[in-house]
Amino acid sequence: MRFKKKMDFVHLSKYFYIFSAALTVLGIVFLAIFNLNYSVDFKAGSNVDVSLSKNLTSEQVKSALQPLNIGHDPELTTGEKRVNIRYDSVLSSDQDAAIQTAIKKLDSQASFEINTVDTEMAKELARNAIYAVLLACIGIIIYVSIRFEWRFAVAAIVALLHDAFMVVAIFSIFRLEVDLTFIVAVLTIIGYSINDTIVIFDRIRENLRFGKQKTYEDLKNLVNQSVQQTLMRSLYTAFTVFIAAFFLMVLGSESIRMFSLAMVIGLLFGAYSSIFIASPLWLVLKKGQKQKVKSKPAKA
Repeated sequence: MRFKKKMDFVHLSKYFYIFSAALTVLGIVFLAIFNLNYSVDFKAGSNVDVSLSKNLTSEQVKSALQPLNIGHDPELTTGEKRVNIRYDSVLSSDQDAAIQTAIKKLDSQASFEINTVDTEMAKELARNAIYAVLLACIGIIIYVSIRFEWRFAVAAIVALLHDAFMVVAIFSIFRLEVDLTFIVAVLTIIGYSINDTIVIFDRIRENLRFGKQKTYEDLKNLVNQSVQQTLMRSLYTAFTVFIAAFFLMVLGSESIRMFSLAMVIGLLFGAYSSIFIASPLWLVLKKGQKQKVKSKPAKA
């Protein structure tokens, strides 16, 4: 299935550039002021995950924990027969036991899972997460440069970083919790993003072989034609993964909810970045090459 009506994707891209630029600036502002809402995976502290036999309100849990006087008031998240208690400090064994005793007064059948991260481990996890994303980007740059050319590589990496940063920006703006599964989601999004971009770039390269592009309009028409030819394939791929991620977010457990949400956000941004960010950016870079060749003086 293909659209019968030809669309000017290059013309439409300027609106997506404006939207992405505005969201990027907003994301940078929020990151500079508020940073990310890191989970216990990335900062020192203790996370107490409690499975219950009945539902408890946050007020009930808070009242039970208040007499313990363990540091600052913990962050509480309640769900269906579940409560999560997060402390910014590392709990001692006596404090662990006191919390379990207090909760069991409300529900004798409660079971506990306590995860503790010290300061050095938190720093190492954050550092390794950054390295993982950077190494993935470097590997993709090398691959695209070898398979295509440097202009394709630059456009692909800009679109890739755009998708990853959009997810980070959304999580920062809405103060969504960032844990280890978030990093997995970002790396997965990078993979899907570059896949869609490569498909379009491959079609652009193929169409370049069967025609002579003498002007910018020729290149523009070639990009529009290439995107048109691969559009439905890209949308079908993104939509099928989007459905799976969406229902994982809605019906999945609390432990993978942020992963699923990051996937949903990343897939939405990735669906349009390959079309409206990467391909038009390649056109801009290629236009610069055409202009240099045109302005080069002829030899006597």
